[in-house]
Amino acid sequence: MSNEPNSHDSEAAFPEAFLHILLEQGLIDEVQLKYAQRVQTKLELAKPILIVLCDLGYITNNQLVQAFRSHPIKVKLGCFLVEFGYINATDLHQALAAQQQMPGHKRLGEILIERNLISESKMLEALADLVGISVIDLSVARVDMTLMSKQILKSANKHCFVPIEKQQNGVLVAFGDPLDSEAIEIARRVLGTEIIPAAGRHSQILRFLLNYERNTSQDKKSLAEQSIVTIVNQIFDDAILQEASDIHIEPLELKLRIRFRIDGLMAHYQDFSLEFAQGIISRIKVIAGADIAEKRRHQDGRVLYEQAATNRVFDMRASFFTTINGEKIVLRLLNRKTELLDIQEVGMAPLMLERFVQDSLDVPTGVVIITGPTGSGKTTTLYSAVDYLNAPEVSIVTAEDPVEYVIDGVAQCSINPKINLTYEETLRHIVRQDPDIIVLGEIRDRFSAETAIQAALTGHKVLTTFHTEDSIGGLLRLLNMEVEAFLISSTVVSVVAQRLIRRVCRNCAEPIQPDTALLRRLGITLDDLTGGTFMLGKGCDKCRYTGYQGRVCVFELLTMNEMVKDAILRRQSSYEIRRISLESAGLVTLLEDGLVKAAAGITSLQEVIHNLPRFGKPRPLYELRRLLGNR
Repeated sequence: MSNEPNSHDSEAAFPEAFLHILLEQGLIDEVQLKYAQRVQTKLELAKPILIVLCDLGYITNNQLVQAFRSHPIKVKLGCFLVEFGYINATDLHQALAAQQQMPGHKRLGEILIERNLISESKMLEALADLVGISVIDLSVARVDMTLMSKQILKSANKHCFVPIEKQQNGVLVAFGDPLDSEAIEIARRVLGTEIIPAAGRHSQILRFLLNYERNTSQDKKSLAEQSIVTIVNQIFDDAILQEASDIHIEPLELKLRIRFRIDGLMAHYQDFSLEFAQGIISRIKVIAGADIAEKRRHQDGRVLYEQAATNRVFDMRASFFTTINGEKIVLRLLNRKTELLDIQEVGMAPLMLERFVQDSLDVPTGVVIITGPTGSGKTTTLYSAVDYLNAPEVSIVTAEDPVEYVIDGVAQCSINPKINLTYEETLRHIVRQDPDIIVLGEIRDRFSAETAIQAALTGHKVLTTFHTEDSIGGLLRLLNMEVEAFLISSTVVSVVAQRLIRRVCRNCAEPIQPDTALLRRLGITLDDLTGGTFMLGKGCDKCRYTGYQGRVCVFELLTMNEMVKDAILRRQSSYEIRRISLESAGLVTLLEDGLVKAAAGITSLQEVIHNLPRFGKPRPLYELRRLLGNR
């Protein structure tokens, strides 16, 4: 990571100069700025003015970044990190003091990362915003291998860069330090062309270069074997690159069709002639551990795919389904992640997150349930919570099917029915391991529900997941499993419901006026959405002309207060429990959280309406922002 750039006359006035740009662009007005400045002076803990403006809902972080990229101002890295809220001023002063004491003045970014004051991914994001470049994730990026050679490898290893692809104005290159002018000049010289710098993680770049060196020295396989193997590997690589959640391999009457599920929707990938069909299916059955001779019965399997370019392992759950045209395969990508999402970054609104941490995670006992349909991001939220709770003085034991996140310091058990390591057997033994916290991958039946309840009654904290429509449904499902109402009310501390909906593409997003027909479906008017900034992507090559890129999580947090507990004990209807929760427990529904995210330009009203359950008329935007923390 880079040292502080050279001093600039304009730096001391950076916030003021940038605020002037925001005013000129009409992103904020004088009244909002003055109010934010008054709020800033009254805060017990100092906050940069830009962060105060975001907290008040006057501007979004995305709008700040886009404004800075459109009107760059010379500013030191440390100042940028503080003003945009990546670190606080105390962290910066400590890092700068440490930098002065080190011989050769180690780079500021390295010091901040080493001291865990900022993550490497956040530092890259900040560097990219500071100099107006993109961030390359080498774990999924498709690298043009024709740009690599032994001569380039030597320079790339020394100066930490990887050429990615040829573009109209030169070659896109990922640098471990995109502000290192010497590295950029070396890359320009060895590649013999202009360089378009991008930011890349230092560790990913070095791993890629190491794997390239290994792969180029390996013997080649026979051409016939390599052909099918290459096709299957390419399917896997492209699915990973496009961030697909599932791969569908479908034999039809005249062809083999390959489709990916991307951002929740099916997308056509490629068709193959039938002469390749049996080879592709057999190859996947072999690596999935399925019986290749059995074609008349449905089978399950598991693929552990090691991506050659990144050395990263992807876990895929395979399902083989017999159809009239042959065996249809669906592969669910279960990315075995080693880097967890921080609890602050899962996507909860500030006040909702504060309540979740204080009223659910920080309490010593009780059951925390995270619920939603398959593919709604439950596991990500679950293990972000586990990572938050993980500490040397705490014993955490899990039962998972399979292990998707590897967490240092946590005893994780991966279910394997083939050797009789079943879910039921694991649950019977887990309480004998002297755990403080028990993590159950899923409540599947009455036995696992009762195990979770009994563990909470004996003083343990239990985190688990469920498949229900919303938070109220999670409680009713427990009742339907014949768990006693008094046990539910005395052990469950909170239920988090969530969904993943598509995120508006930042590259082609444009402001829009909400469609009144959509609003009528929600039973609201434009007046209810006063203060919102609604966006919709017009479509570009980066989002495959869908207008959406990536997904964002929407949440519904039900915290069990006395009135909600009493409603459960009296076995009230879901309508009545929801009414009580809205009035007394600070419940914000999935639909309402989605509306707030749409009003911030993160997702669209169409996504909110098409994907989130509706229970009555949502409250006005100003009230929702108050409940969620003025996003």
